[in-house]
Amino acid sequence: MIYVTGQHALNINCSLLTCGDWHQSALQWHSPSLRDSRESIYGTYGIETNKKIPEHIRKYNVANHIRALLDLLEMGKFTLAQGMNNDFICNDTYNNEIFTMVYKLRQSNNWSDIDKFMNKEYRNDWQKYRKEMEYDKLEG
Repeated sequence: MIYVTGQHALNINCSLLTCGDWHQSALQWHSPSLRDSRESIYGTYGIETNKKIPEHIRKYNVANHIRALLDLLEMGKFTLAQGMNNDFICNDTYNNEIFTMVYKLRQSNNWSDIDKFMNKEYRNDWQKYRKEMEYDKLEG
């Protein structure tokens, strides 16, 4: 499935109770950031269908804010994802879901960078989650 993601998706309202981004008019919408869900570990998770985007008549599949940020992390675009916790998600309701999905990237080549990013964004909450996951692996 082809869908809009990244910074463009962060500037489209989604079904989540998240802030997203607010710089819609500063983006170039002629060629929004598109991705194929088959090229991601996440498949179709978090992709909303039939969404209107600025400067386009047809409707698109669009990543919700969590998926858009996960895609940025997976692609190593940490600068664009900076502010994930306080600026784009804006509430702790989704922390466990986010942590679970981010943890799926632990086998990726840039895991150490992803882990550093999550430590900056979520501090103790992320560290606690990681410790629990590592403990569960030892026990299991």
